[in-house]
Amino acid sequence: MLQRFAYIFVLMLFVPDIYIYWGYIERRVKSKGLRLLYWLPTIALTAAFVVLMYIGSNNPMSERSNAIGWLSILMMAFGVPKFIFMLFGLLGDLVRAVGRLFTSSRKCSDNVQCSTFNVQWTHRFFTITGTIIGLCLFCMILYARVFGLRHFVVNEVAMNIPNLPQSFEGYKMLQVSDIHSGSFRDMPDILEELVKHVNEQQADVILFTGDLVNQRSSELEQFMQILNGFRATDGVYSILGNHDYGRYFRWQGADDEKRDTDRLCNLQRQMGWKMLRNEHDILHHGTDSIAIIGVENEGNPPFPQEADLPRAMRGTEGMTKILLTHDPTHWRKEVIPTTDIELTLAGHTHGTQFILFGWSPAQYIYKEWGGLYSEGDQQLYVNVGIGFVGLPFRFGAWPEITVFTLHKGAVE
Repeated sequence: MLQRFAYIFVLMLFVPDIYIYWGYIERRVKSKGLRLLYWLPTIALTAAFVVLMYIGSNNPMSERSNAIGWLSILMMAFGVPKFIFMLFGLLGDLVRAVGRLFTSSRKCSDNVQCSTFNVQWTHRFFTITGTIIGLCLFCMILYARVFGLRHFVVNEVAMNIPNLPQSFEGYKMLQVSDIHSGSFRDMPDILEELVKHVNEQQADVILFTGDLVNQRSSELEQFMQILNGFRATDGVYSILGNHDYGRYFRWQGADDEKRDTDRLCNLQRQMGWKMLRNEHDILHHGTDSIAIIGVENEGNPPFPQEADLPRAMRGTEGMTKILLTHDPTHWRKEVIPTTDIELTLAGHTHGTQFILFGWSPAQYIYKEWGGLYSEGDQQLYVNVGIGFVGLPFRFGAWPEITVFTLHKGAVE
């Protein structure tokens, strides 16, 4: 995915540069050397992209992910603002052309002076607007990279469940999702902050809804001691996400891929996490109990489809059920039509790591992409996650820790 983004950013560097060079630089900069210097950032970034992606590595997305991520941010920071400037400039060019055509076609009498359309001022307005928006985007991208990855938010949700057992009134469940630990190879302090914020919530149970790594289990080894620090009365439960199956890594065979997934599960067990792979566990409080059900990934192609929900639910009949499933599309595909599961927790979407005034590109991909949704007495919460894939930035879709306080009551 990051590679596809990088190709887009290369185009977003060169196409606006051609427009800006011929429209502004070539006309206004007399020195040929300075004019050529204008192309230096674009050429340098493109050359770095070629070196990182195609020279000296059989799997650059695994071995050089952080360097490629940083490069993509730089390409984005330079390319997107210039692209926006070009769009406003082209719009100004169009308005100027129409204005001149309109002015030149008007006929005036000898005794009446025509009021002309101020095409130059109008073009300048679009140029200034494009410049301002471009600068704002430049600052936004840098903020999203430098500060957005550690801009943790704790969302507190009062969760009504109609048949909640009395002993679980006020019970605190905490959800984290999509840690993508391999992305933090050079930033372990961010995961240390995560553990600190999680433990401050003093939750009764911690529920992790998948994507602990990017490509392979070895990414987790560096962070086991950190993530082992999660503390909750009833422990930590975990499921697998699409990235946890190792299908984004070039394995020699399917057996190697499966062995690595099994190893990832064993590493989580060594941290004290309870893995749920199409199975359930029972939480007891007082004389009451609820079921925590965990399924393997179930998404639309090309994502893995490994869930066996009937098997995971077997033995939970008549109980209040909390389902952990990585991909939120599973809720409408199977949970609502075939089960009475009261609450489903999912992740996966990341909110595309970008939300602005409540809008996110994720809404064009997923019907349920972030926050709380309900259908009758069944509810779904989609956590936008902690880590990142591809572009190392978050803006608006800040790293999320969700704390649910359970209450017996009607779904609102």
